[in-house]
Amino acid sequence: MKLALGLIPVVSMFAMGLASGLASAQGGPSDPQIAGIVVTANQIDIDAGKLAKDRSKNKEIQAFADQMITDHTAVNKQAVALANKLKVKPEDSDTSKSLKEGAQKNVANLKKLSGAAFDKAYIDHEVAYHQAVLDAIDKTLIPSAKNEELKGLITKVRPAIAAHLDHAKMVQSKLGGK
Repeated sequence: MKLALGLIPVVSMFAMGLASGLASAQGGPSDPQIAGIVVTANQIDIDAGKLAKDRSKNKEIQAFADQMITDHTAVNKQAVALANKLKVKPEDSDTSKSLKEGAQKNVANLKKLSGAAFDKAYIDHEVAYHQAVLDAIDKTLIPSAKNEELKGLITKVRPAIAAHLDHAKMVQSKLGGK
């Protein structure tokens, strides 16, 4: 029970940081801020995936982590290429800063764990994180993006994020549910 209680503040902070940071931006984030949020959100999942690859012995967690590293690296390459093409420099915002702070706390929490406790904490976070990202995509990022190519990239990657959420939920259920 200690694990579940210890994880709740980290997951809640991530979701609240994403939602409140986006909601507090007047008129929504700018395109450079959206680019910064996209790059940050992907890097967070790449870093968490690398940690899971190093720490977990569970084949399901290993496979999921591999997919996160591969898919989010590809999206970041697309986002950076688009930003360069549009001559837009991804900017930090309250949202991207909040995401980074939440990621640091999540990694610190995960580093204290091992074995099944690590696996459960990692996958529980991935479920909550992907849901928060989907909510941000639908409610803020797509509606706020002014540039059609940026909006198109976010729209294009949305099904992959939804598939990640479904995959994470499947792994979570195999580990004994939430």
